[in-house]
Amino acid sequence: MYLQVSTRALRRGLMVLALALPALAFGQAPITLHGAVQFNDDHAFNKSLLKFEELVKKYYGKPVNFVLHRNSELGLEKDYFAYMNQGISVDYAIVSPAHMSTFAKAAPLLDMPFLFRDLAHWNKVLDSDAFQPIVDEVNKKADVLIIGYAGGGTRNIFSKYPVRNMAELNGLTMRVMGAPIQTKIFESVTAKPSVIAYNEIYNAIQSGVIQGAENEAAGIEQMKFYEVAPSLSLTQHAITVRPIAFSGKTLKKLPPDLQAAVVKAGKEAGKFGRDLESGEDAGKIAALEKAGRLKTYPFTERPKLLQLAEPVKQAYAKEVDAVAILNRVDAIK
Repeated sequence: MYLQVSTRALRRGLMVLALALPALAFGQAPITLHGAVQFNDDHAFNKSLLKFEELVKKYYGKPVNFVLHRNSELGLEKDYFAYMNQGISVDYAIVSPAHMSTFAKAAPLLDMPFLFRDLAHWNKVLDSDAFQPIVDEVNKKADVLIIGYAGGGTRNIFSKYPVRNMAELNGLTMRVMGAPIQTKIFESVTAKPSVIAYNEIYNAIQSGVIQGAENEAAGIEQMKFYEVAPSLSLTQHAITVRPIAFSGKTLKKLPPDLQAAVVKAGKEAGKFGRDLESGEDAGKIAALEKAGRLKTYPFTERPKLLQLAEPVKQAYAKEVDAVAILNRVDAIK
């Protein structure tokens, strides 16, 4: 019996194997750090990680090499986090909080729908220490450091057909991220959520497995989801938080002055990414609509979404021992 392996899968496997070998020849100059991202350089995540590279070099002031593996060359974000946890292949990446939940059960709170009131509230929360208990837990249990917060895209539902009110949302089959809170929230607002890998969304909609999904403008544009789901419903149910993560095992091996540069650069690169993506968001949607690729629809019963989601938010915070964190977020004005 012969095992058939795709050329892409084989290439990725060989790449990961090669990078799993001692990648940091400490004591030899220059040090090389490997990053990973699912997108190309038009995406805000890539720009944020390139800014991180620029700032580390600036603050370190000595030779250091960066290799950014683009376009899912090393898999998906869940893979990057696993590699950083193991101290192999990937030293830094932007990763959805949902992929941290195995180690820190409260981590998906960062990405919980209806957590932030608006962009101003979102920025104030991320500039505060409200999420520090989650940062500490990820560091302790996964040996991965959250060194900055990128993100800033407002997430909406995109689908084959317009979803303008609760009646049209009822029973909508849609993809959600893997964290249980995502499923619970969308079930509470009467949709039918399903966990599907990010790179399978397009085909799942095209083949009729699901009718839609939810994402921010950058993802919709980059993955061309508008080709199979051209209706964008402005539910505005989340503003993304996308941590810049760095492998603790890697950081411990770095010279102290490079460690300091990484931590300082991470915070600043995150702020750069937030300003960039939140500023680009509306423009990308407008451009797609002007080009006839997408049509936007106001969601006329958004207060009902908030009402239905609130008990789920509170119950989830209690379940993951994060009531104090949620209260702290809510208290920030």
